[in-house]
Amino acid sequence: MIAAPTSGAGKTTVAVGLMALLARKGYKVQPFKCGPDYIDTMFHGAVCGRPSVNLDLFMASHEHVKELYRRYSSDADITVVEGMMGMYDGYDRQKGSPADIAMTLGLPVVLVVDASHTGYSIAPLLYGFKNFCEDVKVMGVIYNKVGSERHKKLLREACDEVGLECFGFIPRRKEAMNGERYLGLDFSRKADAGELADMIEESVDWRGIVLRGGDVGFVGDVGDVGFLGERILVARNGEAFSFVYQEHIDMLRSRGAVEFFDTEEDREIPLDTDLLYLPGGYPEKHLDALYRAERCRTSIREYAERGGRIIAECGGMMYLCESILSDDGEVEMCGVLPYKITARKADRKLSLGYRRVVIDGKEWRGHEFHYTQFLEPKPQSAAVVYDARGNVVDSPVIRQGNVMASYTHLYWGSRENQPLFV
Repeated sequence: MIAAPTSGAGKTTVAVGLMALLARKGYKVQPFKCGPDYIDTMFHGAVCGRPSVNLDLFMASHEHVKELYRRYSSDADITVVEGMMGMYDGYDRQKGSPADIAMTLGLPVVLVVDASHTGYSIAPLLYGFKNFCEDVKVMGVIYNKVGSERHKKLLREACDEVGLECFGFIPRRKEAMNGERYLGLDFSRKADAGELADMIEESVDWRGIVLRGGDVGFVGDVGDVGFLGERILVARNGEAFSFVYQEHIDMLRSRGAVEFFDTEEDREIPLDTDLLYLPGGYPEKHLDALYRAERCRTSIREYAERGGRIIAECGGMMYLCESILSDDGEVEMCGVLPYKITARKADRKLSLGYRRVVIDGKEWRGHEFHYTQFLEPKPQSAAVVYDARGNVVDSPVIRQGNVMASYTHLYWGSRENQPLFV
């Protein structure tokens, strides 16, 4: 696991660079990402040539996370798991944190530490991360933003003092993966995998990490999920609809034929579709293209009116609504749901966090992250929605006919967290 004491230390740059280098060396690398992140998984998949899988201990059980890790790593030479935020930052203290996931899977941890404003004084911090929890095996450190040979000497001495391996020093430079991001995502820039791989090869003892890391060696089986029909249609086109857990796609494939389609192409969806899945993304950035694909929008509305089953998450839900307002005006969408969404800058409000969705006494879990909002009148919620600490959240879940829609990205990859199919 590649983790860090804090956010912004450079763990994504290091993790992606290490994945790219190992893949270039001929290893079959299976990437994973802690938490409900769709962004870093795209970088992982691009450099590894195989999908990155999310591991989340709020939305799924420890048993399910173990099963995911076993299954997806069974044919890999090496796994690289990228952490999130700080290593002990979870939904409730350290619950669900990268440290919790490392303990669950028995993974050794390499810490990426921003050393730009510290020297030997980093030793107490490293000591704390090494000894705070005896079940978390921190095996070494990669220092980022290192300025000089003397700086390196002080940082290496700090590692020696606390008994941690120093795996390398990344010099102070412009980060390979930077720039302003829209909700954390920048589709317009792509990190140069070769440059990242070169950086890791030049600056990091990657062989030492591989040798010290060992092999967890889990092997597992795909479970039967027991739902869905035979023809499953999934919207996936650029950033408009791209926030998808790989486990969801693989579960759908275990039950039927999954077909991807582009909502910006002016084509009708197949009449014999059994399930339509509209995942999240940024449809508000592609309003004109979505509007021009009128036959696609009309066929989705007619499919819903015929009783077709639809799961729509966040951006997918927005697309199903009557219209979306931007600073450039109001644009008609599918009209399946009689609501309007505002994406105007003046209306932007961050809604972020884990969610527990309770309907008829049964609970599902997920994550919510958006700035857009419903215009009044808002829909009545078919569920009670809570955050990770049990506080009620004003985030409506819509059940209309055979349509299930909400801002929450529900995780339905495990048996104990089955989806809200109707």
